Amino acid sequence: MASADDGPPAGPGPLPPADPRGPVRPGDDAVAVIAGDGTVIGWTRGAEALLGYAAAEMVGRSAALLLSGAPDTRRTAAIAARSRDGSGWSGQIALRGRDDRLIDVDVRVSASFLVAGREGFLVSGRERAPQWTVDGSVLEGFLTRSPVGMAVLDPELRYIWLNDTLEQFGGVPREQRLGRRPADVLPGLLAAPIERLMRQVLATGVPVTDYEYLGWSWADPNRRRAYSSSFFPLADAEENRIGIGYMVLDVTDRWNARRLLALVNEAGASIGSTLDVQRTAQELADFAVPRFADFVFVDLLETPLELGRPGASPAPTAPGDWAAMRRMGMSSVRAGCPEAVVEIGESVDFVPPSRDLHFLATGSPYLLPLLDADDRTWAVDQPVRASRIKEFGLHSLISVPMRARDTVLGLATFMRSQNPVPFDEDDVAPARELVARAAVCVDNARRYTREHTAALVLQESLLPHTLRGGTALDVASSYLPADAKDGVGGDWFDVIPLSGARVGLVIGDVVGHGISAAATMGRLRTAVQTLADMDLAPDELLARLDDLVMRLSEEEPVAGKADRGGTTVLGATCLYAVYDPATRCCTMARAGHPPPVIVTPQGAVSFPDLPLGPPLGLGGLPFESLDVELPEGSLLGLYTDGLIEGPEKDVEQGKIRLGRAISRDGLPLDELCEAVVKELLPVPQPDDIALLLARTHALRPDRVVSWEVPLDPAAVGATRNKVARQLEAWGLDELTMTTELIVSELVTNAIRYASGPVRLRLLLQSVLTCEVSDASSTTPRLRHARTTDEGGRGLFLVAQLARRWGTRYTRRGKIIWAEQGLPSSPPPPVPVSPAGSPPVPPSPPPGSSG
Repeated sequence: MASADDGPPAGPGPLPPADPRGPVRPGDDAVAVIAGDGTVIGWTRGAEALLGYAAAEMVGRSAALLLSGAPDTRRTAAIAARSRDGSGWSGQIALRGRDDRLIDVDVRVSASFLVAGREGFLVSGRERAPQWTVDGSVLEGFLTRSPVGMAVLDPELRYIWLNDTLEQFGGVPREQRLGRRPADVLPGLLAAPIERLMRQVLATGVPVTDYEYLGWSWADPNRRRAYSSSFFPLADAEENRIGIGYMVLDVTDRWNARRLLALVNEAGASIGSTLDVQRTAQELADFAVPRFADFVFVDLLETPLELGRPGASPAPTAPGDWAAMRRMGMSSVRAGCPEAVVEIGESVDFVPPSRDLHFLATGSPYLLPLLDADDRTWAVDQPVRASRIKEFGLHSLISVPMRARDTVLGLATFMRSQNPVPFDEDDVAPARELVARAAVCVDNARRYTREHTAALVLQESLLPHTLRGGTALDVASSYLPADAKDGVGGDWFDVIPLSGARVGLVIGDVVGHGISAAATMGRLRTAVQTLADMDLAPDELLARLDDLVMRLSEEEPVAGKADRGGTTVLGATCLYAVYDPATRCCTMARAGHPPPVIVTPQGAVSFPDLPLGPPLGLGGLPFESLDVELPEGSLLGLYTDGLIEGPEKDVEQGKIRLGRAISRDGLPLDELCEAVVKELLPVPQPDDIALLLARTHALRPDRVVSWEVPLDPAAVGATRNKVARQLEAWGLDELTMTTELIVSELVTNAIRYASGPVRLRLLLQSVLTCEVSDASSTTPRLRHARTTDEGGRGLFLVAQLARRWGTRYTRRGKIIWAEQGLPSSPPPPVPVSPAGSPPVPPSPPPGSSG
């Protein structure tokens, strides 16, 4: 591409260097098409906008007219040759616009191509942006006014220049720095690592960036600052290291934020390790000393103020309006906290010197950078504290209300004495975060303690307060709640007097902890008492209880209501045993519960091979019972799994330890029960335990008599005579008439409406029991006969004469029994007719109602 005015070029000269900045983008540029002889054959609006010439003015004319100076033919030839090779060219050319303005243009020339048979080049250009030049004044302003501290040190590490910012950072005047080393103007512990890094940079030539350290300014020697420094070598034209460049940035805010985050994270691992209010308060005090303060005390309101509760009272205006606080935790850098006015556990009414209690409700921390013990607020209102402030040099204070979930819990106060730096606004945020973290833990502990106490009260109210083994058993029990952090469990036990001098023993365990488990335990205990009162056999009782638990489990709260709590049974185990002192037989069955332990009078320990039934609530699986004959004086122990599992969870070893502990001689039953629990569980465990011990007695043979009754109505009179003679032998003449009436009714009904054989048995213990057994399973029913009925009053009469009566079923039929109190408690009167006629004679009712 050559100029039209100069003719063809003499030959290509040396190729002009390409601009390293690269080509401009043609989409935004002025574009023209120039022929090989330099004539403009194409002109765009972008070219017109850049140079001011319209297309009509430029097409057909030489492009050399646009150059600001004389054409450089050699350069033009080299550009054309490069473009003909297909490489193209880009660079800078000075052009002159229509208004005679000089314009520096970044130009790109494309590879050559043919246009209507002529050689052409696509030329695009863009005006070059003006370059900003830095003069000495600008550079000086940049160095001296920069917010970054800067300095230059010679190879001997002596200051030779520094800006105003660095002088302000350190507070050391420029005159005291120049010509001296950092070690001469900075403390040794601070300057030593800095000089070591500078020498390293001089020796290796490798810069060191973002080296952080703590220091302080001479203007405020008590307030520590954080700095980030960078060091880099300075070199001359021959790359000789002639000094050190030194840049410093104040990063105190960043360091404080990082310290706050680290402090809060560390506090999270140290505060709230238990669900104990006092322990949590003490953990806050222990953590803050000496990290943050020299003396810390935590005072909690005895009755927290729930601000979100409707009708809650506003914050009081005078100390007497507020419920007293109690010191729950404190710590000091001095042993024994001699600064304290009150001890832990004592009542305290401390409020910061403003004596304005509203800040407790608003939650705003109270900062007192300078404590003045001579201030009237201290000297008059709190003279003892004022004297301690003077004695121990307490000089600064922050009090932060302890609040969580719209509940004011108390006040945490931080004080400094040995640390000379007073608290300032930067210390309020760490204090607030520490107290906020502790407040949540204290509130959790407070709520848990309240729920745990309620569960304990509920459980204690549901467990039996007295155990009655009658003349058949001596009983003792021990219950040990779980460790407070795990909550109250669902262990329960009971001793239930049954008919015929028998006694029922039951022990169970509900899965889970808390109020729900305690309430469920109460439901199951009531159910067992009701089923036992029906004189069910142990295996049948567990089957009925299993059905009940399944029904309760179906009452699972619907979605969205589970958080309301409930008493749904999620799983339970149970063991039920019935001891008969007349036969010394103990019948027992279990549902997923550990077997009982038996100790004979000779000290032999055994765990009977009692069939293991499924836990309650599974359903569909049978329960089996086992009969064990117990010698008189045997010890029967029922327990929950928490007693034998122990820390190592080895049940077999736990049973061995239990057998060894329970077989010791010479201890009364109550003391033995407590000794066994203390030996096996010396420390609180995560599961509650229950232990029920029973020592058996046998009914003396002379206290039990029985007769076979022929299936003949005439045998009723002879049977009454036998009963009368036996009562006379026992010295119970006062009960003869009522007993004869009861025997007459029961025997007559058995002869008429049941199948043989019929047997009458009298048992004398704490009550007189009359039992009539037959082979029929028909249930008698109490009726209220009308005045015109000839019968139907038999069981009604028995119910009036006896203290208790009922029916129980056996493998061979049923037994109808009736109990009477002994003469020490007057027997019920014999019913008479309204006219005072003799007692109504027994008459059988129709059917089997008696």
